[in-house]
Amino acid sequence: MGARTGAQYIAGLRDGRRIHVNGELVRDVTQYRGFRGVIDELARHYDRHHHPELRGKLTFASPKDGLPVSNSFLLANSRKLMEDRILGERLRSQYTCGLMGRLPDFMNGWVTDMALIPHILGSKDKKFAANATAYYEHCRDDDVCMTHTLVDPQIDRSKGVETQQGVNIVKETSAGIIVSGARMLSTLAPVSEELLVGPFMPRKPGEEAYAVAFAIPMAAEGLRFIARETYDHGRNNFDRPLSSRFDEGDAIAILDNVLVPWETVFVAGDIRAYNGMVAAFPGHVTLQAVIRGTEKLRFMTGLACKAATVSGRNLMPRYQEILGELVGYVEIAEGMIVAAANETLHRIMATAEKNQQPADYSQVLDAALGVPPSQRYAGTAAMRSFFPYVNTKVCDVIRRITSSGFVMTPTEADFDNAEISGALETVLRGPGMNAREKVRIQKLAWDAIATEFGGRQQHYEIFFAGDPYLMRAFQYSTEERRRCEALVDRLLAEG
Repeated sequence: MGARTGAQYIAGLRDGRRIHVNGELVRDVTQYRGFRGVIDELARHYDRHHHPELRGKLTFASPKDGLPVSNSFLLANSRKLMEDRILGERLRSQYTCGLMGRLPDFMNGWVTDMALIPHILGSKDKKFAANATAYYEHCRDDDVCMTHTLVDPQIDRSKGVETQQGVNIVKETSAGIIVSGARMLSTLAPVSEELLVGPFMPRKPGEEAYAVAFAIPMAAEGLRFIARETYDHGRNNFDRPLSSRFDEGDAIAILDNVLVPWETVFVAGDIRAYNGMVAAFPGHVTLQAVIRGTEKLRFMTGLACKAATVSGRNLMPRYQEILGELVGYVEIAEGMIVAAANETLHRIMATAEKNQQPADYSQVLDAALGVPPSQRYAGTAAMRSFFPYVNTKVCDVIRRITSSGFVMTPTEADFDNAEISGALETVLRGPGMNAREKVRIQKLAWDAIATEFGGRQQHYEIFFAGDPYLMRAFQYSTEERRRCEALVDRLLAEG
């Protein structure tokens, strides 16, 4: 098939899935008003791959049949291929302002990584590694829109996995495994086509039934979703410029004796493979997250700067210093893209060697001589520490710069009302801009940080890479902390 059009994507959503939202059972998501905005946005996303000026930047020729497919599936094992991948992912993130954490690029990177770790998935049974490769090729060549679900329900974290009602293997059959249980947080689930149930680490000996990873269609028998309420309430683009386009949705996946064919099972009862799966990823998915985070930071920094212009604060040294700090963070984030790309190249080479394949280390830049690729975590540190911090920071800056002014913003309908439009123009105009232009910027800022959509964006970024406390504790346990201490020990020894 190759890269699909927006119309083909929309047609693929009409599969009879079961989505419960706002008290309704929705079987055709294309007809539900709350999903219409994000479906249209994703349709534009797919259409861009066919645009004459973008096709060469967003696609590459499939090794299978030469048809153009999204370069978010590119196995980037050279500098040139890595540059091509970064360009495509950057453009797609820019078109969505980095506001869609589960743009299809994310899971495309996930299955690309999954196909590169046969030494983990196939350590006990090679069929699971073969399944991962075949699934990657299916997603690449059929241009599947995927999401995943990773987290066990939060029933009582002080108790074992069985208390959380997580997804588990009920029994095995000749046709596949039968699974039941629940998972959250399935971002993009209402408007995706396939679901990948991945690892929620770690599992312990005795929890083999819960060590399972697989993929199923959204319309699989026994699968249903309970979605959160939608934030797209049908407001126009002037009043809700972000909510009306980028509300990707989140949902709880409920599985009731779902049959998963053996062909799409990647882990089944193997604790080592389950716990080691994501840790062994070369890093395509991490790189995509860093690129997306950078483009969102760029957008939010630009929004903060624009918000300062509506009141003339952009000309005041105090605010220039605050905004300059944000611009500096964007520059740091650009460096993190380079670091994440280099880490991915290193890991691809190291993974290839583990799977008895040739590796060309001339393609990488050795930024940390003597440090094994498995001990480099710049990309994951960016997701776990840097982006949560700077996203919180930029939202706070926007609040302080806009102050009380952006609370009192009229709607587009008010500007279209001849009885009051003149008064609005008199009292709401800004430096060198009319009232409508000023309020449009304020409305954008409000939607970015203060609406349901904006609030969810902030919360989502904090927990994007998992529980921030656990993630930082993980960083403390890495070799990098010991290398930091070693410098102190050396100085003390010299004295």
